Amino acid sequence: MIISVHLGSRSYRIVVESGGLATLGVLLAELRVGSRAALVSDAAILARYGKAALGSLEGAGFDVTTIEVPQGEAAKTLAVAERGWDALLAAGLDRTSTVVALGGGAVGDLAGFVAATYMRGMNFVQVPTTILAQVDASIGGKTAVDHPKAKNLIGAFHQPRLVLVDPTLTRSLPDREFRSGLAEIVKHGIVLDGGYFAEVERDAAALLAREASVLERVVGGSCRLKASVVERDERESELRHVLNYGHTIGHALEAATDYGRFVHGEAVALGIVAEARLARRLSIADDETVGRQERLLAALGLPLQATDLDGDAVLDAMARDKKARDGRVPFVLAPRIGAFQIVYDVPLAEVRAALRSLAA
Repeated sequence: MIISVHLGSRSYRIVVESGGLATLGVLLAELRVGSRAALVSDAAILARYGKAALGSLEGAGFDVTTIEVPQGEAAKTLAVAERGWDALLAAGLDRTSTVVALGGGAVGDLAGFVAATYMRGMNFVQVPTTILAQVDASIGGKTAVDHPKAKNLIGAFHQPRLVLVDPTLTRSLPDREFRSGLAEIVKHGIVLDGGYFAEVERDAAALLAREASVLERVVGGSCRLKASVVERDERESELRHVLNYGHTIGHALEAATDYGRFVHGEAVALGIVAEARLARRLSIADDETVGRQERLLAALGLPLQATDLDGDAVLDAMARDKKARDGRVPFVLAPRIGAFQIVYDVPLAEVRAALRSLAA
């Protein structure tokens, strides 16, 4: 499956293909970029997929420098970015060269930020290896490192030249990490496409079992939906807020628990539950709309409950949401499956009640 992201001079393709990692070098050569590349990844991903990625790139004539970064959010610091800049400079890479991110969302965020800022911008290719990165983080040009007080606070929009999605790479993920990415798939269906949501409902068991044909089709469908939003709203104005469904509360849950209690998709799933119930409390959504969301999340092994949450800490984290405008935090809510509504000035009492409902 090939999905074109139409952004004028910044347009690119998302190639979704099982076994597609072997074509990385050929696809990059087709872009007519310079002959030097940097492969950015962490130790675990390099051990599993580094040889195949390097072989494909070198087989297509690229001179490749490997840059190893820490795993997870530990990669997303200015200190790690500085080491990346130093490595690019030492290897003689220039603006015609390409940074290839092989890994999950953290690797992509860090590598994209390095590519966006080195010599004021160089070529960048995403090869995501997690469900979360394949359907969300790798598409749209958002790159960033973290600040001690907030995730993704320091960054830039820098569109990739290519996104290569090989769904077979996700079959080696631990169960918890695999399920985590499925929350973003559910989110896309809820707010963007009721038919796609119904497809995921129908194929939930096969998806959870990682059946190859279902995995490729569902991942490709989610990439299509994310790309359609990016095309219409490249730099995250109001329309792209739709992709924040489940994240206003989900990100706050992560921050309030010091990013240690939930993996991202678990926090998003809980955010979806709380925001769906908030929509019901505000008479925006009915019981069936809320129930379908909760049943699908449960069918995919994602949480619906969380005890011992500090409501004040969650609300404080929400106040630092990057999408806030003049102190007002927008909520994306779903009046029905396949539709969304952006709501400002939601009463704090209603948000607290939705948070309390997670413990029920």
